[in-house]
Amino acid sequence: MKILNKTLIYALMGLVSLLFIAPILIVLFTSFKSNEELLLNRPFALPDSFLHLSNYAYFFQVGNVGTAFGNSLVLIAVSVVGNILLGSMVAYVLGRFRFKAKPLILFVYMIALIVPGITTEVARFSLVNQLGVYDTLLAPTLLYVGTDIIQIYMFLQFSRTLPYSLDEAAMIEGASYFKIYYRIFLPLLAPATATVAILKIIGVFNDMYIPYLYMPSAHLRTVATLLIGFTGDRMVLWNYMSAGILVITVPSVLVYLIFQRWIFSGIAMGAVK
Repeated sequence: MKILNKTLIYALMGLVSLLFIAPILIVLFTSFKSNEELLLNRPFALPDSFLHLSNYAYFFQVGNVGTAFGNSLVLIAVSVVGNILLGSMVAYVLGRFRFKAKPLILFVYMIALIVPGITTEVARFSLVNQLGVYDTLLAPTLLYVGTDIIQIYMFLQFSRTLPYSLDEAAMIEGASYFKIYYRIFLPLLAPATATVAILKIIGVFNDMYIPYLYMPSAHLRTVATLLIGFTGDRMVLWNYMSAGILVITVPSVLVYLIFQRWIFSGIAMGAVK
């Protein structure tokens, strides 16, 4: 009976793994196929040669990859720094001080998490347009920096594990609130900061919706919106598209594999008081 149960479990796990791996294999095989192979062969059919790199060369030549990566790096750098500073400051105020409006602020943040973002898209688009930053790098930057409520809660949860006696000792020495923040509070948030930074990097790098909606110009395309250039009204260049998908996926996968230990440790430490 135990052998049968293990067999069923492994078979189910293998089936689920296959469901995740199959699309990746299709994209990989398609990226090495010529136009003729793409039309004649089945999706799971192997390409004639894995040395057929013309699709990748075409993607780099036509896609303007350098500009797209540059735009993505600018958005990532500003968003990560802005999220860390603003998120940690909000967590410092909400976690270290008691004031009458604190429950109301936490309630408003909770409502912001519950309400689907798509329901406020019209108002958000109108605000960005009225600020005069539409179709500029500043538009998605403001949205990335100013709308991450989850990361504020991550900082807040982790800050509750820090002893308040450190703040009291610093106050006795004459330190100001701001000095306590950047000399004591912020350095001790390093595990949570690493988690927030990694998640933000991956999120901004892979996000297509905000850059596509708020930066429609071709010279402002990011890595995620770069693939739009390989689609048409009636036809999609799947072999070039597949090559591009693999190229833009590699950086985010590497970041996740390298820093996954910090991601899980930061989340776990912030979840325990």
